[in-house]
Amino acid sequence: MDNAVFNQQLFDFLQQSPTPYHAVEQLAKRLEAAGFERLDEQAEWTLASGQRYYVTRNDSTIIAFQTGLGDPVKQGVRMIGAHTDSPCLRVKPNPELFRKGYYQLGVEVYGGALLNPWFDRDLSLAGRVSYVDSNGRLRDDLINFRKPVATIPSLAIHLDREANNSRTVNPQTDIPPLLMQAPEKEAIPFKELLVRQLREEHPNADVAKVLDYELSFYDTQPPSVLGLNGEFIASARLDNLLSCFIGLQALLDADAAQPAVLVCNDHEEVGSMSAEGAQGPFLSSVLDRWVGAAQRPRVIARSMMVSADNAHGVHPNYADRHDGNHGPLLNAGPVIKVNNNQRYATNSRTAALYRHLSETLDLPCQTFVVRTDMGCGSTIGPLTAGNLGVRTLDIGVPQFAMHSIREMAGAQDGYTLYQVLRRYIELDDLG
Repeated sequence: MDNAVFNQQLFDFLQQSPTPYHAVEQLAKRLEAAGFERLDEQAEWTLASGQRYYVTRNDSTIIAFQTGLGDPVKQGVRMIGAHTDSPCLRVKPNPELFRKGYYQLGVEVYGGALLNPWFDRDLSLAGRVSYVDSNGRLRDDLINFRKPVATIPSLAIHLDREANNSRTVNPQTDIPPLLMQAPEKEAIPFKELLVRQLREEHPNADVAKVLDYELSFYDTQPPSVLGLNGEFIASARLDNLLSCFIGLQALLDADAAQPAVLVCNDHEEVGSMSAEGAQGPFLSSVLDRWVGAAQRPRVIARSMMVSADNAHGVHPNYADRHDGNHGPLLNAGPVIKVNNNQRYATNSRTAALYRHLSETLDLPCQTFVVRTDMGCGSTIGPLTAGNLGVRTLDIGVPQFAMHSIREMAGAQDGYTLYQVLRRYIELDDLG
């Protein structure tokens, strides 16, 4: 696989993954096509040497692993972690709003979203819908309207002369998306719209009544290559579906000799404290069922986690927001993220291993340290390290516009990280 093919497959994945549920569905399809066997958490597992498996939780978190040809107690496990969720606008439980003959939906901001870029976009709606069938059984299915069904129009500058100086966004009153013109007495209830969409997308579904849903608005603009020389990529949800895709391709393309795990958790953007988040027990539970709870401490002592989550590239218009010696450039390699207050879990040994692999492959890498007078973000790395006791590296592709509805990265960096992580999975000895 070359860089162009990698990016095209990435774009296909991003386009088909507007929500964590869709992302996990896409990851599962690709794993099954490569011969991974699906496991059920509720069933007994019989795992064999040299085989590949995957399991999901809540349909929004997925763990894929290969057992390897040897003993994981002696070989350790090569782990890669990422997250499936991105900041967005989630539809509220009772969302219908009627103002001046317009039908809008109330939304809740999920995660630390940049709100201004959500205005004047062609928005669609996707997610999971739970319903009851005609026999009284609970079901759920994914839906994706795909076409633009909503927008959030900006207020004209004539009505807000200070818009370019001091406009703020009130998430309660300013961002309910506009769906249609419909007086309240003529409007179709939102759940009835969902029944229609379920029946359209799933003709064989027996939908009697929608009971609940988890739905997100998203931008319908497709991913693209941009720049005069095609040096950039732009898309929604690069943070962090780019890392999920990199980890997936590295696992699929590596040989199956060494024990390895890919975990893509939900809920990183809101703290990871959930049954399927990185602070939850999912990964440790899977490891216990694989290697045995009694042996897990020995396995962990020989293992390593690479937590892959995008990094802040130095913005040419705001270069002073970075430490002068640690401003990662797009297309100059993946970024090792360091924070001595443990907002990132990187230490000198894990960083050295990655640098060594990069040098061996003649590929670039960079380092990020936040300005000492600014707060530092975090990711699943420290949480996983704390839960499992596994040595961890935090790394990611540098990007602009993190948490915007449309983000931007270098066209080379994802492929570079993929090549190094593939080699990492194939290592005979993690040291």
